[in-house]
Amino acid sequence: MADWTEGYISDINYTYGYYPYLNPNSVIIPFLTAGLEVPKFDTACELGFGQGISINAHAAASDMTWYGTDFNPAHASFAQELADVSGSNIHVYDQSFAEFCSRSDLPDFDFIGLHGIWSWISDDNRHIITDFLRRKLRVGGVLYISYNTLPGWSAAAPIRHMLNQHDHILGSRGQNMHKRVQASMDFTQNLLNICQPLVQQSPFIPQKIEQMQTLNPNYLAHEYFNSEWQPMYFSELNDWLSPTKATFACSPNVLEDFALSNFTEEQQALLANIDDPMFAQTVKDYMHNTQFRQDFWVKGARNISTAKLEKTWQNLRFLMISNRENITLEASGRLGNITLRQDIYEPILDILSDYQIHRVADIWQSLADNFEQPLLFEALAFLQAKGNIVLVQEQAIVDKVRVHCQKFNDYILQQSLVEQNIKSLASPLTGGAFSFSQFDLIFLYAYQQGKKSTKQLVNMAWQTLTQQGKHLVKEGKDLQTEEENLAELKQMATEFTKNILPIAKRLQIITD
Repeated sequence: MADWTEGYISDINYTYGYYPYLNPNSVIIPFLTAGLEVPKFDTACELGFGQGISINAHAAASDMTWYGTDFNPAHASFAQELADVSGSNIHVYDQSFAEFCSRSDLPDFDFIGLHGIWSWISDDNRHIITDFLRRKLRVGGVLYISYNTLPGWSAAAPIRHMLNQHDHILGSRGQNMHKRVQASMDFTQNLLNICQPLVQQSPFIPQKIEQMQTLNPNYLAHEYFNSEWQPMYFSELNDWLSPTKATFACSPNVLEDFALSNFTEEQQALLANIDDPMFAQTVKDYMHNTQFRQDFWVKGARNISTAKLEKTWQNLRFLMISNRENITLEASGRLGNITLRQDIYEPILDILSDYQIHRVADIWQSLADNFEQPLLFEALAFLQAKGNIVLVQEQAIVDKVRVHCQKFNDYILQQSLVEQNIKSLASPLTGGAFSFSQFDLIFLYAYQQGKKSTKQLVNMAWQTLTQQGKHLVKEGKDLQTEEENLAELKQMATEFTKNILPIAKRLQIITD
């Protein structure tokens, strides 16, 4: 009988992460910044959805019809539970890629997402997926794909190989996966202590294995212990995707290509002399020693006309979610932080600082007559990438999905009292979700229950901790006494009320 896991880790469930670029709405600003036509999204698909947090959040917060599969039945069961709670338009399956991609009842898709899948599957499954993209991604449709990249992974590859080999040869199948992961980590770390030639050639390797010791064992198992693992150059991915007719569009993060914060003058000069955009991506990966890429690809890229670009921008709506006083006029990149121009950003932030939804056309009308429109578009794109503002959906969609988001969020907030796995809540404004800390979720639950004072928030959090037999850890030190725990919780509740609660309200994740 064939192994249904196909070499993929199945005896330990994947983490409960949320991945914002799987939200089709995240395509809009990068495409406009790249000068590309933005497609309309009605149907979407996520291949390998893990625990299903992203696909459920996006289904709850949008009017799109979602489909997805994950081979692990435990993952699919939990994803279906979330779907039943929210009542959103979603179809989840526990089928392999071969089974799912050959279904005859699937629609064509405007958006297909693969986060963290491509690098950990066999060539046979890659062929299945590329055939699926060729057949089921609509003309004009967008592919989001993330994957481990060369040359960045070249130096660290020995760590992954030794972890995998140790577990395969010496790991006890009678032990649970957490113990097997730790045993392989300890062996590899001890081995590296006596591998001077290897360490001299790649001196960062010991620091890498030490940093890995602090990560979630579930993540390490899926990242490093699968039998299949293939990081690849961008050019190799391009070869794989060539039969699908999809071409590279842009990065989901517009700040990644901002020259001043990411490339030296010499690097900019070299890139300026490269006419082939695909080759330029490989060159950039060499310049940055890229380990992980997140890309948008499109089937049938079309440049957008200047007139349509301006009209599309003007009809968009934005909302400031960060507290005005917390926004710094800096953009971060590979070269560090650069300062953004006050004369451009301050007037825009002043308009948005009422924390109301603003159409770009109205922002433009409120600015000085000599304010250049392209600078407004760039500034809004940067502020969104920095997380200070969000792009807001059409009001009809916001009204339609509000009830699904509320049900989804109520479930997660209730779970936060007993489980600390899910950290993301859906926003009807954005079509996506936002992540919060464990205690911020508890505070949000308490606030919705009418417990709004700092004392009431602290009491709810302390009650939750004591019921679980836990206490806080601060700067590596266990806080043993009730007084110490309550004092720390008071500081956390004060920070929550000042900075976190306003964001949750502005995103309409919770209401008074």
